[in-house]
Amino acid sequence: MQHAMTIDVEDYFQVSAFENLVKPKDWDSITPRVEANTDKLLQLFADHNTTATFFTLGWIAQRFPAMIRRIVAQGHELASHGTMHQRASAQTREEFKADVGDAKRLLEDLSGKPIVGYRAPSFSFTKNNLWAYEVLAEEGYRYSSSVYPVVHDHYGIPDAPRFRYHTDSGIDEIPLSTLPLFGRNLPISGGGYFRLYPYALTRWAVNRFSSKETQPYIFYMHPWEVDPNQPRMQGASAKSRFRHYLNLKRVEARLTHLLDDFEWSSMAKLYGYA
Repeated sequence: MQHAMTIDVEDYFQVSAFENLVKPKDWDSITPRVEANTDKLLQLFADHNTTATFFTLGWIAQRFPAMIRRIVAQGHELASHGTMHQRASAQTREEFKADVGDAKRLLEDLSGKPIVGYRAPSFSFTKNNLWAYEVLAEEGYRYSSSVYPVVHDHYGIPDAPRFRYHTDSGIDEIPLSTLPLFGRNLPISGGGYFRLYPYALTRWAVNRFSSKETQPYIFYMHPWEVDPNQPRMQGASAKSRFRHYLNLKRVEARLTHLLDDFEWSSMAKLYGYA
């Protein structure tokens, strides 16, 4: 079975964990690292004959249009991560509509391809903002991957379906992958958990998932996670520092093993949106 490789394209200073330390108005004053890190991922994928889905910020696309064209030219799916990496749960309907609409139009203009997929920053779709699906439908999206059906202090709808489901607005939601264990959903989709778990545990979880389910496993990560030399954010809490910097030096090697051990493709191809 092929699984879904997904990348949330944002720079290290744009993550939600640092949103109280670095404001969007300051982003242009910080030396970016996202292009070099994304190119590192593109090379790894090329070396392993892997295609992926790149959920990309409009802010990033506007500043690195050549990188966007490289992603598309190499056969990957380009999808939307919104414009400014603002949590959907913190926006009004009007703000969210502008954020996802502007990102979609920009990405389509740069790539010449239709943008059908969206992922909310920090998986910030909750039971209180389900109107977001109506907005995505209005803006012409077809699917979302914005729900993590786990218990977490910053995100998650623990009782959401574990696999793709059709919303009343016509948008398909494709949740991040979990493994039922002891009555709860264990998060196994990557990101910080990929850095936290020993690789042997990740491999076991993906194999167990594959043996029990008929749906693709969905992995996600960020370009900054293959960048152990990124500047350290001053003033971040101990929890934020732990979550962001844990095992960065091990990610590239672990990702190489993951690409060797399993077969990967994009969300659009695996779910029939291509």
